[in-house]
Amino acid sequence: MPLGIGCLSSLVDALTYREVIAILMQRHIMVDGKVRTDKTYPAGFMDVVSIPKTNEDFRLLYDTKGRFRLHAISGDETKFKLCKVRSVQFGQKGIPYLNTYDGRTIRYPDPLIKANDTIKLDLESNKIVDFIKFDVGNVVMVTGGRNRGRVEVIKNREKHKGSFETIHVQDAAGHEFATRLGNVFTIGKGTKPWVSLPKAKGIKLSIIEEARKRLAAQNAA
Repeated sequence: MPLGIGCLSSLVDALTYREVIAILMQRHIMVDGKVRTDKTYPAGFMDVVSIPKTNEDFRLLYDTKGRFRLHAISGDETKFKLCKVRSVQFGQKGIPYLNTYDGRTIRYPDPLIKANDTIKLDLESNKIVDFIKFDVGNVVMVTGGRNRGRVEVIKNREKHKGSFETIHVQDAAGHEFATRLGNVFTIGKGTKPWVSLPKAKGIKLSIIEEARKRLAAQNAA
């Protein structure tokens, strides 16, 4: 998502495009702890967007309709982000390093970290403080496909020889579906996410369930 057009416009009451540019150029916006002034800077999933002047912090997540959402965060949660590991390799002189999906390269990672695992990255030191294995029983957020934004727990993995790997998942409401391995991002160990989630908690309601919820709210009012 371009920082100036999509992200910042929903953060502050900037009425015009010119005001958005002015806010950026005044160095009021930080992404992952660094000041960003480029209106086209690509803010992405799990990025921490901060406005020091107003003491506000947000994490860029998906809602259950698959749209980017700026979720307000505070405290220790502003100091880290989760990054999915793209690959683990060896460089010159046998130095191990990993690449993440947000373009980071980190040397000397824990030997137990493999591709598709998630690392917890300290934004100030740029060091790995913990990691989550991509294992059955861990909670994930779907980041691709038609179920983007849903929060599920991995039930089992299905490997297809010569093809992609399928993941079967289930949410807290008992809804189950299958998706490709590349469409999910591990966000916690067991059923507890390491980051706070938007109000819906990643549970997508069916049309009938949404109608019943609205009706119940109307009756309660």
